[in-house]
Amino acid sequence: MPEATTVRDVTITPTHGGVTAPAGFRSAALHCGIKTKANALDLTVIVADKAASAAGLFTTNLAQAAPVLVSKQHLVHTGGIARAIVVNSGCANACTGDQGMRDATQMASDVATALSCDPAQVLVASTGVIGVNLKIDRISSGIRSAVASLARGKGSETAQAIMTTDPFPKEYAVTVQTPRGSFTVGGTAKGSGMIEPNMATMLGFLTTDASVSPALLDRALRESGRDTFNAITVDGECSTNDSLFALASGASGVAVDDELYPALVEAFLAVSRELALGIVRGGEGATKLISIEVRDACSIDDARQVARTIANSPLVKTAVHGADPNWGRIVAAAGRSGVKFDVQRATVHVGSVLLFENGLPHDDAAPRAAEHLKGKEIQIEVSLGTGGQHSATIWTCDLSAEYVRINGEYRT
Repeated sequence: MPEATTVRDVTITPTHGGVTAPAGFRSAALHCGIKTKANALDLTVIVADKAASAAGLFTTNLAQAAPVLVSKQHLVHTGGIARAIVVNSGCANACTGDQGMRDATQMASDVATALSCDPAQVLVASTGVIGVNLKIDRISSGIRSAVASLARGKGSETAQAIMTTDPFPKEYAVTVQTPRGSFTVGGTAKGSGMIEPNMATMLGFLTTDASVSPALLDRALRESGRDTFNAITVDGECSTNDSLFALASGASGVAVDDELYPALVEAFLAVSRELALGIVRGGEGATKLISIEVRDACSIDDARQVARTIANSPLVKTAVHGADPNWGRIVAAAGRSGVKFDVQRATVHVGSVLLFENGLPHDDAAPRAAEHLKGKEIQIEVSLGTGGQHSATIWTCDLSAEYVRINGEYRT
């Protein structure tokens, strides 16, 4: 677990409990029969004890699943207020027509009935196979059972219930000590394949017991998501269901205003970064976590575009998997990114090893770079040679034969 950090009289310390670590939140998870494996958790409900501020980010894919459409409508209708999030795994409820919309609406209605709240105060998320209708009768029954068994200590079960091809659950939480008191931020996320920025293809849920207005919560979610969930890629595929939600209960009594806003963002960043890197580490077939830093860019957007192009290159990803220090693939990806790039001034480092400089290779350094590539955490740094002052980092993973096997058998 990362150590505590202190920024501007604010100390951020890792804690336990995941998405229910903040006060004012409970959850429950169970097997309702969507996944075929016996007793595999496939339904969870995260509930705020009282109406909470809410915000959401969603996939930019134009083929949006029913739960995405319903949740977007609900956030607009309430002005950013929610009581609960209901999530199923094993079925995406995407490309399912009018029936899919009715099923997503029914999920919200079932939770609302159990909590005696407005259905528009319930957000919905689904993940799994596209083009298959939900077994809504099983989900409705599961929702009633889940709401009846809500508790604070079930965050880890929620992390398990949202998984599909994930090799491990992902949860994290921090306590934030400020001059005005302390508050907590917790979260959980799922994602392993179909992972690409522009939301990041995944489901993610953040909670805090700070008191935050919906507008400020939305701002913090977007700002923190930009350099975490939107800075990861496994395979360059943008899904139909990606959703990232944040809820703020206010139960800590610490009110976040413009002065405390940086503390909230730092906490969101701390939790989101751990969850996002967990998604990449657990990428389908992944054996290595790759950090790609691009420097010397004319703008942050330029730096991100180059880093993303390198990260999504199958040639780069397979070279890393095979521990081949093929700097040519990295230079070629940077050069085709559509961003200003001066190959006569550019440099490429793998780990601390300089492999390419001013248009020429350092082939004598290749064996040392190959040793770095044999590790589990890989660093690639590219300077664009433009004299720019901006940099950005994207995280990805290697591409292995196991990725092909998993996706070749996904529906079988």
